[in-house]
Amino acid sequence: MNLGENLLRARKNRSLSQAEVAEKLGVSRQTISKWELDETLPDIRQSKKLASLYHLSLDELIDFDVEVKEIERIIENTSEETQEKINWTKTWSKKYPILATYQNIVDTTEYEEHIKKLSKRLAVDYGFNNLDAFLVLKDIMAQVWKQEKSL
Repeated sequence: MNLGENLLRARKNRSLSQAEVAEKLGVSRQTISKWELDETLPDIRQSKKLASLYHLSLDELIDFDVEVKEIERIIENTSEETQEKINWTKTWSKKYPILATYQNIVDTTEYEEHIKKLSKRLAVDYGFNNLDAFLVLKDIMAQVWKQEKSL
C-alpha cells in the first residue's frame, strides 16, 4: 500500500472529508486530493499534522493498515466483563484448529505445573500479580515463536 492510500484510509477511518482535513491543515481540498492520489507528497510538518489529526503516530500513518487499527480499537473498547464471556479457545480454534483438539491428545498437567512455577517466579522476582505474570509469559512465548519462525 502506498502513502496516498494510507492517507485516504486514515481520513475515512476518522470520518473526515477532504475539505475538513484541508481546513484543519490550512491547505486546499485539492492538495489533500493530490496527496491521496500520490500526485504530490505532504512535507514533514504536514505529515505530522495529518498523523495527529488521524490519531496515529507518523510511523503508523506511513504503514497504516485499517484492519489492524480496527482490531486495536475493538480490543481497547472491549470491557473486562465482555472478555470474560468469550470462550477464547473456541474463538481462536476457528483459525487454529489445534486449539480445539490438543486437550484430547496432550497431558497438560506437567505443562501447567511449569507455567505455574514460571508465573510464581515472575510474581516474586518482579512483583507481578497473577494476570500480569501470565500476560508476560504469553508475550515471551510469542517472542520465542517469532524468533523460531524466522530461523
